[in-house]
Amino acid sequence: MERSLRAGAAPGDWPRPAAGRMLRVPAHERRRPSGTSPAVARMTHTTRPAPTAADPGTDAAPPVNLDGHWMPFTANRAFKRAPRLFVGAKDMHYVTADGRRVLDGTAGLWCVNAGHCREPIVAAVQAQAARLDYATAFQLGHPLSFELADAVAALAPPGLDRVFFTNSGSEAVDTALKIALAYWAARGEPGRARFVGRQRGYHGVGFGGMSVGGIENNRRQFAAQLLPDVDHLPHTHDLARNAFARGQPAWGAHLADDLERIVAERGTGSIAAVIVEPMAGSTGVLVPPRGYLERLRAICDRHGLLLVFDEVITGFGRLGAPFAADYFGVVPDIMTVAKGITNAAVPMGAVLVRREIHDAVVDAAAQGVELFHGYTYSGHPLACAAGLATLRLYEAEGLFARAASLAPYWEDAVHSLRGRPHVIDVRNVGLVAGVELEPRAGQPGGRAADVFARCFERGVLVRVTGDTLALSPPLIVERGQIDEIVEAIAEALGRCG
Repeated sequence: MERSLRAGAAPGDWPRPAAGRMLRVPAHERRRPSGTSPAVARMTHTTRPAPTAADPGTDAAPPVNLDGHWMPFTANRAFKRAPRLFVGAKDMHYVTADGRRVLDGTAGLWCVNAGHCREPIVAAVQAQAARLDYATAFQLGHPLSFELADAVAALAPPGLDRVFFTNSGSEAVDTALKIALAYWAARGEPGRARFVGRQRGYHGVGFGGMSVGGIENNRRQFAAQLLPDVDHLPHTHDLARNAFARGQPAWGAHLADDLERIVAERGTGSIAAVIVEPMAGSTGVLVPPRGYLERLRAICDRHGLLLVFDEVITGFGRLGAPFAADYFGVVPDIMTVAKGITNAAVPMGAVLVRREIHDAVVDAAAQGVELFHGYTYSGHPLACAAGLATLRLYEAEGLFARAASLAPYWEDAVHSLRGRPHVIDVRNVGLVAGVELEPRAGQPGGRAADVFARCFERGVLVRVTGDTLALSPPLIVERGQIDEIVEAIAEALGRCG
């Protein structure tokens, strides 16, 4: 990590959006420089100091037409009736359009591990944008992508030292599946084309990721075109046996043995890879039972199957170790990462593979392109600059070790919610927790949505997945802020029916 970072029409002529729902702010916060057209003013921020922890940037957003943006994973009609917009962020807090500070209990979307708008990352991105804004990765390159690949490989578990860059976790998963197919084809076993995922698994929104994933709401609209040759292991959640377990639950390692059944039914020679999240995050924080991942690894080894870990959420310190593979002591053959690789400052994902997988694909190919796959923005210069600055910041501030040292306090805090109204389970590992609530009759997800809204009004951001509150604060969180998150949830639980 010591290595250097070296190595048409005028805007005023653009058509204005059609009249629609607008978010209005006070006139004094909509000032524009004299002589500037209204269209330019809508795009231009007035000069102001960089945000600080004391002043994260409270300039409200200009009027915004809400109709044009079809928002992802959002109840668009409900949101646009009562929008919640952030206009600034610093360290542990967001700032809303009406100037309120909101404590971030979710690290954005599991991704802002070092906190918001950290100066070293901001400076690196700004400098890179002025030096080299874009360079294609097709038959050309730039030094930062090679430097970042080395830095990520140095942090990864031993053997995972070849890195393919993508722009997101979804792209990383689809890339990993393609690499698995290419590997077996290079080995002369193209019949190994079947994948094994897991119920309740989340692997992004590409067709490959949805196919191996097991969250039914994500699959239902697109089921007609999902990959056909996919099997799913059972999920590991069992309230009757594992409720309120601290860390890894004791029951459930045997659930990995279902892979033996799949192998027996399908045949070893038909399966390319098994893909799981070491800790299932998006479905509601399902911590692997003790011995479960070890058993999966052993079965894959016994039958010569590739094991893929989706570490998009767990990578880069979330569990108090660089990766979940380190935390649980189980190393996969392929690993997908994203989110924390750049602290979410610039979109980026990556696939880490064992050298022998890379070499098999590359060495078996004829002269020329060895893997016909890639993205326009693979290894984007700004993303690489953000990634290098982020990894340096993790190291300089010892954030992975800090997360590990906070984990016991975090565990006690979240488990203090046991006995609160409607709480039927609390699950935790590292700086992650899931608080599962009893669903309202005929209204699944309604109670958790109510808690989310009440916490937001109090100034605390939590995440909701079904009837589970998913918590994952930035690794810079202080003990008092952990207390604030838990107190907000406790208060909201007492007020919701």
